[in-house]
Amino acid sequence: MSHRRRYSPEYKQEAVRLVQQSDTPVSEIARNLGINDNMLRRWVKQASEPGKSAFPGHGNPRDEEVARLQRELRQVKKERDFLREAATFFAKESK
Repeated sequence: MSHRRRYSPEYKQEAVRLVQQSDTPVSEIARNLGINDNMLRRWVKQASEPGKSAFPGHGNPRDEEVARLQRELRQVKKERDFLREAATFFAKESK
């Protein structure tokens, strides 16, 4: 299963700057950056739209908090399972 790659607004702005300041074709710049050329074209279009802040993000603070709590819960479950296995191992060793 593949995961979507996320790019920071700074990365996107730098890629757009490369396109705007270079005579190199967008497809070649995208290939050098390791991204799809259609995605880079979309970034350039978004950056050039008047009256909008480019690359504002789509999440809200509540979504970020839920994601953080889910990561924390996964970590706590891993620790719990490890301790459970360790307790079982040492209980068998002491017999």
